[in-house]
Amino acid sequence: MKHFLLIDDHEVVRTGIGHVLAELFRPCTIHEAKDEASALEKLKERPFDLIIMDVYMPGTDTFGIMEFIKVRLPEAKVLIFSMSAENIYAPRLIRAGAKGFLSKNTGIQELKKAVETLLNNKMYISSELALQLATGLQQEDPSNPFDKLSGKEFEIASLMMEGKSLTEISTILGTSTSTVGTHKARLFKKLNCNNLLELVELGKAYQASKRS
Repeated sequence: MKHFLLIDDHEVVRTGIGHVLAELFRPCTIHEAKDEASALEKLKERPFDLIIMDVYMPGTDTFGIMEFIKVRLPEAKVLIFSMSAENIYAPRLIRAGAKGFLSKNTGIQELKKAVETLLNNKMYISSELALQLATGLQQEDPSNPFDKLSGKEFEIASLMMEGKSLTEISTILGTSTSTVGTHKARLFKKLNCNNLLELVELGKAYQASKRS
């Protein structure tokens, strides 16, 4: 019997994925979590054959969850299922331990393919991402200044490059505006940026803000 954990703040998304999994794997158990607190509670209860997780959820540190899984559940397979730009998040989340990245814009058949691929102990990534990762490995100096950032700083930097205000970012991440401002100051210092324009230009230079 397969055991799945769905981490997404939208009930309709969890329900839809759950129906797909229930049809593919009979019998199986479907567990759900809507944020970091409920996700960690579920992760402490039992091991899962596959964890399907979104990137942005209110009150949730996605990279913190990935770190918990990496340390406490190293055998766990994580599929990121999100509307977030693949070129921004997929490389870093894969380095954090995810085994696949799938856009919510894809169809049911692609979701099934991704799930089956991970359950067969293989990675699932798009051809575009595979090319991006291969290109990065071939560069003489693959170091990326964005790698200096913590998970939270990276999330905030990415949202800023998408044009989100500090207030909007605080709402998305479920934290205070002052906390977002503190992270902003830290990431600007680490990246040696003085303003948003310099951040955007740096992101373009390292494909950190390039959308798929």
